[in-house]
Amino acid sequence: MKLKLRYLGFVLALPFLFIYSCKTQKGKFEFVNPKSGSKVLKGEKLQLKLNFNDVAIDSVVYSVDGDIIDRKTDTTAVAFDTDKHGYGSKRLSAKIYAQGKEDIAYSDLLVVPPAPKAYAFEVVNTYPHDSTAFTQGLYYDNGTLYESTGKEDRTSLRKVDLKTGKVIQKIDGDGTFFGEGMTVVGDKIYFLTWLNKKGFIYDKTSFKLIKSFDYGKSAEGWGLTYDGKQFIKSDGSANIYFLDPVTLQETGSVQVFDDNGPVDRINEMEYVDGKLFANIYDQSKDEVVIIDPTTGVIEGRVNFVGLYDGLRKSADNEMNGIAYKSDTKTFLVTGKDWTKLFEIRLKER
Repeated sequence: MKLKLRYLGFVLALPFLFIYSCKTQKGKFEFVNPKSGSKVLKGEKLQLKLNFNDVAIDSVVYSVDGDIIDRKTDTTAVAFDTDKHGYGSKRLSAKIYAQGKEDIAYSDLLVVPPAPKAYAFEVVNTYPHDSTAFTQGLYYDNGTLYESTGKEDRTSLRKVDLKTGKVIQKIDGDGTFFGEGMTVVGDKIYFLTWLNKKGFIYDKTSFKLIKSFDYGKSAEGWGLTYDGKQFIKSDGSANIYFLDPVTLQETGSVQVFDDNGPVDRINEMEYVDGKLFANIYDQSKDEVVIIDPTTGVIEGRVNFVGLYDGLRKSADNEMNGIAYKSDTKTFLVTGKDWTKLFEIRLKER
C-alpha cells in the first residue's frame, strides 16, 4: 500500500515537475542588461545583453515598443541609443529563433531627463485678494487681472483691479458647471469647465458668451494658456494637450516628465518665453514647475512653501493661479480662497 501511494505521489508530481522545469528553462533566456525596471537618463547609450543559456541560435530580433532596431545571428550585444527615443516607459524585447523554436524576453525601462534646477523667489509686492475666490485661472493685462473661479456654486469669471483686489466686472456660473482655468487672447477670454468636457469663449470687454467648444481625448479641464500659435491645456493627468487656435480641437499631446518619471496633477499654466510655468495641484506643497512644452521635460522647480502666511484649511486651499507681468518680468501668484496675491521674481539657486 505504501509503495502504491508513493508511486501515485510520484505520478501526481510529474506534471508539476514538468511545468516547473519548463518555466525554469524558459526563464534563463532573459535580459542581463538592462534589468527590467531600470531607470536611465536620456542620452545614455546602453548595451543590450542577454543570457542565451548556451543555445545555438539562428537569429535574434531586437525591438523597442514593437519597432525593430536590430537583427543578429550571434549572441553579441546590441547598442541602444536612448537619444533616439522619447521619454517615458520603453519595452525592450528580444525574440530568439533556435532549433526550430522561438522564445522572447522582455525588459521594461524608464527613460528620464536630468533633475530639474531649483529656483528661489523674491516677493516684490503683496496685494489683497478676495478670500471667497476659489481661484482656478489668472491672467494679467495692463494693470488688470482676469480671474476664473471654481466650485459649482461659486464659479465666476471676473475682472479685478490688481492693486486693490476689487472686482470691477463679474459674471457668475449657472450652477451646472465647475469653473476651471482660463486665458485671454486678443479680444476673447477662453474659459474651461472641470467635468463637463466643454469650454466657453467670452468677449473680453462685455463678458458676453460667444460660443462653446468640446474637449477631445483630454477627459477634464484644468489649466489653459496660449503660446502665440496654439492653446495648451492640462487635464490633471501627466499629459498636456495642444489645441488648434481657431477650432480648439486637440492636435496632439506630450507627457510631462522629471527625473523620476511622469508628473501628473498639472494645473493652472502660464506660457512665458518658450516655457510653461505650471501649478502642481497638491495641498501638501506649494510648487510651480517649469516645463519645456516641446519635450514635456520639467526643467525647473519653485518651492513656495512659506509664501502664504494666512490660515490654511486641510483641503480646498491649494496654491493656484499664476500670471506674468511682462513689463516687470515678474509673476503674480495666489491660491484658492487666499486673502493675498503676491508679485514675485524668480531666480535660479
